[in-house]
Amino acid sequence: METDFDVAAAAAALRDRQKSIKAGYREDPATALTPSTATARVDQAGLTATVGTWAGDVVAGLHPAAGGDGSQACSGDIILQALVACAGVTLSSVATALGVELRSATVTANGTWDARGTLGVDRDAPVGLGDIELVFDLDTDADDDKVARLLELTERYCVVAQTLTQPTGVTLRRR
Repeated sequence: METDFDVAAAAAALRDRQKSIKAGYREDPATALTPSTATARVDQAGLTATVGTWAGDVVAGLHPAAGGDGSQACSGDIILQALVACAGVTLSSVATALGVELRSATVTANGTWDARGTLGVDRDAPVGLGDIELVFDLDTDADDDKVARLLELTERYCVVAQTLTQPTGVTLRRR
């Protein structure tokens, strides 16, 4: 199948787009520290939390395994969705920078959590996702070494993957 995508031109455009940004960060590293914030509006009566995103509001509620009806987003799924979104954007950017054309690509994250933990059924049951598997399905002419490099760099530069594999502390406090 013939495409109109010119990976060399896209790589040059990406380098051009990021050139001055990277130069600024090299000159003044403090400007690279980018704050991120998320706020949820809690609705106790609905057992939901609404999170504003750049793409619109997301209403999170209980997963069916914890008593929800499945009509709202699940926070555990949102973690996996953030991971595949970040990995997908990173994969696309790295592939472009390396000159690798992806005819198609999907990224899938699989994880399991024990509902007994979050429901307090068993104090010894863990709360949260266990090991997460990230699966890449790529249609490309790149050789195995190039694909291995692509995946290695995707893992290295994916903010969400690095946050999950090398977690930072989370502090809870009341304002």
